[in-house]
Formats: sequence, structure tokens, C-alpha cells
Amino acid sequence: MMSCFFLPPPVKNAGGTGIATKNGRRHYQLGLNLGAKAELPPAVVPYLKSLMRPIQKLCDRVASSTLLDDRRDAVRALKSLSKKYRLEVGIQAMEHLIHVLQTDRSDSEIIGYALDTLYNVISNDLEEEEQDDSEEENLPKQVDDLGSQFTEIFIKQQENVTLLLTLVEEFDFHVRWPGVKLLTSLLKQQGPQVQQIILVSPMGVSRLMDLLADSREVIRNDGVLLLQQLTKSNAAIQKIVAFENAFERLLDIITEEGNSDGGIVVEDCLLLLQNLLKNNNSNQNFFKEGSYIQRMKPWFEVGDDNCGWSAQKVTNLHLMLQLVRVLVSPTNPPGATSSCQKAMFHCGLLQQLCTILMATGVPADILTETINTVSEVIRGCQMNQDYFASVNAPSNPPRPAIVVLLMSMVNERQPFVLRCAVLYCFQCFLYKNQKGQGEIVSTLLPSTIDATGNSVSAGQLLCGGLFSTDSLSNWCAAVALAHALQENATLKEQLLRVQLATSIGNPPVSLLQQCTNILSQGSKVQTRVGLLMLLCTWLSNCSIAVTHFLHNPANIPFLTGQIAENLGEEEQLVQGLCALLLGISIYYNDNSLENYRKEKLKQLIEKRIGRENFIEKLGFISKHELYSRAAQKPQPSFSSPDHMMFDHEFTKLVKELEGVISKAIYKSSEEDKKEEEVKKTLEQHDNIVTHYKKVIREQDQELEELKQRINTLTSQNEQLQATVTQQVSQIQQHKDQYNLLKVQLGKDTQHHNSHSDTFQMNGIQMEEVSKLKEELEEWKNKHELLQGQLREKDCVIEKLKSSQLEMGTTEQSSQTSRSGGLEHNNELQKELEMLRSQIQLQSGEISKLQIENQKLQVMNTTADPLLGDSGATAANNSELEGRLEQEIKQLKSEVKALSEEKESLKQHLDSSSSTVAILQDEKSKLQQEVAESKKEQDDLLVLLADQDQKLSALKIKLKDLGVPVEDEDDIESGDQGDEDEDGDEEEQD
Repeated sequence: MMSCFFLPPPVKNAGGTGIATKNGRRHYQLGLNLGAKAELPPAVVPYLKSLMRPIQKLCDRVASSTLLDDRRDAVRALKSLSKKYRLEVGIQAMEHLIHVLQTDRSDSEIIGYALDTLYNVISNDLEEEEQDDSEEENLPKQVDDLGSQFTEIFIKQQENVTLLLTLVEEFDFHVRWPGVKLLTSLLKQQGPQVQQIILVSPMGVSRLMDLLADSREVIRNDGVLLLQQLTKSNAAIQKIVAFENAFERLLDIITEEGNSDGGIVVEDCLLLLQNLLKNNNSNQNFFKEGSYIQRMKPWFEVGDDNCGWSAQKVTNLHLMLQLVRVLVSPTNPPGATSSCQKAMFHCGLLQQLCTILMATGVPADILTETINTVSEVIRGCQMNQDYFASVNAPSNPPRPAIVVLLMSMVNERQPFVLRCAVLYCFQCFLYKNQKGQGEIVSTLLPSTIDATGNSVSAGQLLCGGLFSTDSLSNWCAAVALAHALQENATLKEQLLRVQLATSIGNPPVSLLQQCTNILSQGSKVQTRVGLLMLLCTWLSNCSIAVTHFLHNPANIPFLTGQIAENLGEEEQLVQGLCALLLGISIYYNDNSLENYRKEKLKQLIEKRIGRENFIEKLGFISKHELYSRAAQKPQPSFSSPDHMMFDHEFTKLVKELEGVISKAIYKSSEEDKKEEEVKKTLEQHDNIVTHYKKVIREQDQELEELKQRINTLTSQNEQLQATVTQQVSQIQQHKDQYNLLKVQLGKDTQHHNSHSDTFQMNGIQMEEVSKLKEELEEWKNKHELLQGQLREKDCVIEKLKSSQLEMGTTEQSSQTSRSGGLEHNNELQKELEMLRSQIQLQSGEISKLQIENQKLQVMNTTADPLLGDSGATAANNSELEGRLEQEIKQLKSEVKALSEEKESLKQHLDSSSSTVAILQDEKSKLQQEVAESKKEQDDLLVLLADQDQKLSALKIKLKDLGVPVEDEDDIESGDQGDEDEDGDEEEQD
């Protein structure tokens, strides 16, 4: 059973510094270790002692109890007290709670209580919820300090964080969830320190990534919040999280939750994605290469009915648009931004954004952010800019999206942020887009203006905004028109042709004259600043525009009068811009007007203004606070319309011209003359260089054409050679067939001759058979004689045996008769043996003769029918001879046809070989032409090298004289940019 502790009433009006809570107590700060002794008011000491006694008893039970149930009850009691008495529990129980986490890991319940208690002590969320508004106003807020101090104590031993990472791996809900919350709170209080501990911990980040795969949504959602805190401002952890397949998991969660229609979980996932991608080029490249940009397209699918969007949907869509902007931000490396822009076009994301842009019923803040997003997706990308120029609004008749947006920009009833967004979109559309600049300026020229007045063009809207009564419209239209002229001398000259009808009956005036007229009428500061920025951009690097400006005799007196006056701080900015415009008129003056030559304008400045005063007024621009803000980023972001003074691109122009103009003011007439001579020489050299460059380009084109022609002739030659080899192989096949037929014909003639040879052989065999028969008869006779002799010997032997038996029965025979009989008997036995051996030999010879006889009989039987059918064979031979003659005739005709075909193939081969020879001659001629062109090119390069040496010498002289000279690299980079843009236009065509 858990004991109940009753705390004494709080001490009121106690002195000291502390943290006020809802019940009036003060949490006194005891130092970073919260264990150091502090000097407390005497009245507070008894209260704190009485308050800490029950907590101390619970800590003693946790430390000393042997039963797990007792320790569990004590930790549960500490958990219940930790919300109200956070400081006391944190001071006394933190060490014991950490010990519980280390020793009692087998019991998930006590581990869960310990983690919840530590979370209540360290987290500031609970205290912030309990604080009253009145207390927040009257007492200093020190809750964050208390949580950070407890966090510092916890992470002082890095093993505690490692232990917490191990507990987060547990699948038990009562352990994992409080562990995730505690780790999130630690990251909120001491983010960089905890991040470093997790980073060096083995598999620390990988363990936390498993939270996104948890099937329990509570843990998964809190895991997203944990990763948000973990990835803040730490690029190393961001890379690890990204390569742990975080993009795939987060996009899956967003899809499961319903994309923009999802709840706060989608918002948390989008915030985590922003942490991973913002200012992290490696992760941005990984996101693009992983084809994750394509998965963003369904986020921006909106229906026809866009009314009644929930606040959460607006927040989600706003974060989604910001995520797109992170990938194409102007601060990213240009290569990465360009690749993301192209990927967004190819997957249809840009088209989807333009659909939202032209949709009805979209909330204003979403529409504004969509315009900003489209602006950065098309900025500097020719392909996307061309697509945006083709987008039409769903109106009747259809109008280009650019015209519709400009109508919103010059409409003073539209929200300020929306007008700023439209201006940024127009600037991004014209950024590095000479084609778009030409289309905008062409709508102002007399030849392209719609005489019927049925449709409003972009140029007409800009002129209308430029001369309206709204100063913000004047400024926006002036800046937009200045961007249409940015770094494009051709359009600056063409814009001089624009004529405006001011009123009925009066002759039209030029646009340049009308701008100076409005400037001299003393309008609002914002209007004058916008017009001066337009004029400075228009006249810079365009001598013809300067001449037109100086041709009006009222312009120079107006500028000198504005600069010379001592006006207030508000007019200082106008004075600085007037000084800049006058300096541009001097620096880019070609001295074509006698009354406004450079030297006379300098003398005018010296007399009426003073050089030092002029330089001081010129410096007002760069010293202005609004100038510094505008120079930071391309997007115009202003807190109020009154702060809308400078444009980002104009700040670059000021930075470029301020020093040059300051030097030009102090130059003497002799230096100007020398500078003019050097400039003329440089122009001549530039003309020569451009001429040679043009010649080299033409020769390069000719070389390319000749190479293409050589390639085509080579391919034709290869094709002809292939046909020749094919025909040669066919001829060889016909030859082989001819040889086969010839061999077959020879075999048939040999077969015909073999019949007569068989008949001759049969004649020879008959003679041998007759001889063998005679020999066989002789051997048979010999055999019969030998058999007769053998029978006679057998009779003699029988007689001798019978006489021997008679002699054995008589015992009284004489010695002489016995010996004689034995000798005779021995002689007879010898003769008998000899006869037997002869018989065996003869029997072997007889068997051999019998075998030969059988063979001869077989041969005789086969020969008899041949001899008997000699007449039939002769008839068959005549038939065979007839067939052979027919086959020979057929073969001869086939051979003749083959020989004719062979002759035709030879003729074709000769013609193809002659064609090949002609092609080879043409190839050699082309190679000679290529060699000659290369030789001419080398000569031109030698001439160019000489010219470059002279040019460098002249540049050195100019630098010695103090004249600023453009580097060759800048000129070449500009030419290269022009060539790249021309190449892009050709690809688009």
C-alpha cells in the first residue's frame, strides 16, 4: 500500500528568487548540480524540510527495500508527487531513479514509473500548462532554466543516455513510450549535447529510426517528434537519418494519413522532412535521385470545390509548398536547383502547382505561398519559364497567367503580401530569360499593340501601374519593367521607341520622357525611388539611352538641383539615386551631344554640387538600412508597404557602379581623352575579335557540315562494301555448287565404265573356278586311295592281334619262333603310327579343300546369273547411257547459266569497286579541305593571340591610368551564357 503524505501549507511572502508555481510556492535555484547549499530565507527552511521528509522516506524505500513490490510502490508514489513537487523530487530522487533503470530492467512496470517520473521532473511542458497568465506577467519566467539544469545533471553521465537508448529498443509499451518522451524532452532542453552523445553511441540513430516502423501509432507519432528534435541543426545526424530510409517511411506515413487532408501527424512528418532537407545539399541530392520528388505530386491535387478548407489542411499544404521551395531555393547550388526544377517539370509537379494558381476558392495565404513556390520552380530554368508563359487562366476569353497575375499586382485592393508574391513571380520569370524579356517588351512596341483594345497585354498593365495614383503600384511596375531590361542592351534600345498618348490633342511622348516628367512633378518618395531605379537600370551600359535622356534639357538641371539641396532624411535616398543616375549619364556618355559632354557635366558637378558632396550623396544608397535588407535574398519581403524601397537586382547594380562612378568624377579631361582613345582601340579590337570569332564559328559550322558529310559518305561506303562482300560470297556459293555438279558428273561416268570392268572380272573368275574344280577332283581321288590303303592296314592289324592271342595259349613254343614274331610285331606298329600321322595330315588338307570348295561354289552361283543375263544387262546399259546423256546436257546448260551469272556478278563487282574508288577520292578531297580549314583556323588563332597581347598591353595602360577594365573572363562568361541560352532555345524549338 502506498502511504499518503500531507504537505504543509505554502509559505507566502517569502523572500528570495525562485520559480513561481500555481499554488504560490517558489522553486529555489540550487545551482547546476542542485545539490549545493544555498542561502535561503529563514522562513523557507522549515517548510522545505517538512516538504522533503516524505520524499526522502520514499527515496530510502527505493534504495533499501529488498522486495520489488515495495520499490515499485515507492517509485509510483514519487511519480504522483513529481508533477506538483518537481524540484524536490528532482533533487532527491533522480539518482535513485537512474539506479532503478540500471538494476530493475526485468520489471517493465517499475521501469515505466521511473521513466515517467524523470519525464515529469525534466520536462517543462507540464509547468507551462499550469502557469497562470497573471503570474506570467508579474513574475519572471524561469521554467526553462530548471528543466535544462535537471537535463544537464542527467546527461553528465553519458551512460544514462546510452541506457535510455537501450530502453527505447524494448517493445513493451509501458517502457518504450515513456522512454521516447523522456529522450525528446532531453533533446529540447540540451539539444546539441544530447545529439553528440547519441551520435557517438553505437547504432544510436539507427535504434531511434525503428520507431517509425512501430505498429502503435502513439509511439510512431512521438517517434516523429523525437526525430524532429534530434535532427535540428545537425547535418551529420540528418545524413544518417536520411540514409536510414527516412524519406521512404515518412512519405508512406503522409500517404497513409491522407496527404494534405491528414491530421497533425502529416504536419509533424513535413516538419521533419524540412529539417532533413533544408541547407543540406547531400540529402537534397539523395531525395532527388531516389525519385521522391515524383511522390510529392499527389499532395497538390485539389478538387473543383475549394471552399471550407480546415485549418489543418491549410497548415499541411503550406508546409508542403515550403518543402518544394527548400529543394529549389536560390541559395542552393545552381546545379542542384536546376536538376530539381527539371525533375518537377517532368513529373508534372509544376503543372499541378499552376493548376492551384489558377483555381478558384483557394485561401489567400495558400495562393500567396503557391505563387512564391512557382516563382522559385521556374527561376532561371528556361524549360519551366517557357511552360509558365503558355499557361492560361480559365477565363472567357482565356488570358495568359502572367497577365492575370500582373492585374493583381497593380490592383491596390489586393493584399500586400500577394502583390509582393506576384512581383517575385514576374522577376523569376524574367531571370536569365531573354526570350521572356523580349515578349514583354514587344507588347509595348507600336507594331504589336492590339488596336482593337479587346485584350490587355502585360506591357499595358505595367504602363498603367507605372503611372497610376497608387505609389506601391508605381514601384512594383517600375521594378518589373526594370527586370525586363536587365542585362539586355537590345531591349533597352527598343524600349526607346515606345510612345505614350498622354491626353487627347497632345502629341505622344516617349516612355523615357514620361518617366522623367513624373519624376520632376514631386510625387511620393516610393514612386520616385521606383522610377529612378528604372532609369538607372535602363541607362546603364546603353549609350543611346543616355543620349536620349540628355537630349531633354530639363533632366540635368533637375538632377543637380535635387542633389544640391539639403533635404530631410526621407529625401536622402532620392538624392543618392539622383547622384547615381547623373553618374551613369557621365560614365556611359559617348559625347555625341556637345552641350552634355563628360567634361562639361563634371564641371557642372564641381560648380553646383562639389565632388565630395556628390560622392557623399552617392554613398547614401549603400548605407541605407533597407538597402542591406534587400541585398540579402532575391525574394522581396517587407514588413509594410512603406519599407518597399529597394530591389535585390538593383543592389547588385549599385555595388557594381558606385566605385566606377566615383573614379570617373575625379578624372581629368586628358585622362578622359586617353580613356576614350583606349576605349576606341578596345572597341576596334573587340570588333576584330568578334569578327574573328564569327569567322571561327562559321568555319566550325562548315567543319561540322563536312564531318557530317564524311560520316554519311563513310556509311554509304560501308553499305556498298557490305553489298560487295555479300555478292562475293554469293559468287563463291555458285562456284561451289558448280564444282559439286562437276564432281557428280564425273562419278556418273565412272559408274558407267565400271559395268564393263565387272564383266571382265567375271571372265577371269570362270577360268579360276574350272581349275579349282579339277584340283578338287584330284584331291578327292587321292583321298579315296588313302582310305583304301587305310582299310587294308586295319585288316592286317586285326590278323596280327588274332595270331598273338593264339601264341599266348601255347606254353611250349620254341624261342626262335617267339623272337621272330616280336620283331615282326614291332615293325608293324611303327608302320601303323606312320600311317596314322599321314592320315591326319591328309584329313587337314581335305578339310581346307572342302572350305575352298564351298567358297568357289558360292562364287559360281553368283556368277551364273550374270552370265545368263548378259542380254538384259546390255539393254539396261543402253538405257543408262541415254539417261546419262540427258543429265550431261542438263548439267551443261546449268553450267552455262552459272557462267553467265558469274559474268554479271563480275560486272556488278567492277561497278561497285569503281563507286568505292570515287567515294575514296571524295573522302581524300574532304580531308584535304578539312586540313586547309584547320590551317586557316590556326592562322586566325595566331592573329588572335597577337591581338590579345596588344589588348592586354592596352588594358595594363588603362589600369595604370585608373580606368576600370572588364576582365576577359567576364566577357567570355557573358558570351558563354548567351550561347548556352541560345542552345536552350534551339532545344525548345
